Amino acid sequence: MGKILELREYAKEHHVPIMQDAGIEFICNYIKEHNVKKVLEIGSAIGYSAICFASVKDDIYVTTIERNTDLYNEAINNIKDMQLEKRITIINEDALTCEITGNYDLIFIDAAKSQYIKFFEKYKNNLSENGVIITDNLSFHGMVEDISLTHNRNTRQLVGKIKDYIAFLKNNEEFNTTFYQLGDGISVSKRKPKS
Repeated sequence: MGKILELREYAKEHHVPIMQDAGIEFICNYIKEHNVKKVLEIGSAIGYSAICFASVKDDIYVTTIERNTDLYNEAINNIKDMQLEKRITIINEDALTCEITGNYDLIFIDAAKSQYIKFFEKYKNNLSENGVIITDNLSFHGMVEDISLTHNRNTRQLVGKIKDYIAFLKNNEEFNTTFYQLGDGISVSKRKPKS
């Protein structure tokens, strides 16, 4: 557990965005309670969340995609340090063009916020029958609820994209989504039962 705390400190010092504690705890509990074996993560950063997920139980396998080469290399080192390279596969590609085969019990979206809808649409086909898509940062530091917290046009546009994504989830005919005010705002989307 010490190494995970070190990663958290490193992320804080180097301004690497990682999941808030409440959010990571929620997903790790979800993995445990729903017997999740295979996780696909969009956006690895330094490998923090992939390491947390794989550490829940030793039969969990994580595939994670990171397009930033510096972060990718940092994640590789962290995964090796934790001796998890047999259970965490990290891919240095853009998630929008990356080709992933196979099915996953949990798909976690935590990359470019402006591309959330595209990520969802692209990877929903990799979801196992009872799998879920979990998305982080739907509150975006409270700015989604209170636009006055944004300080520039780019941030306002990003908040607009997150609001579009929330509307996309709420109106989705294929998936039911539950929203949780935990960490930085989390959604859990599950396919509707076939009628």
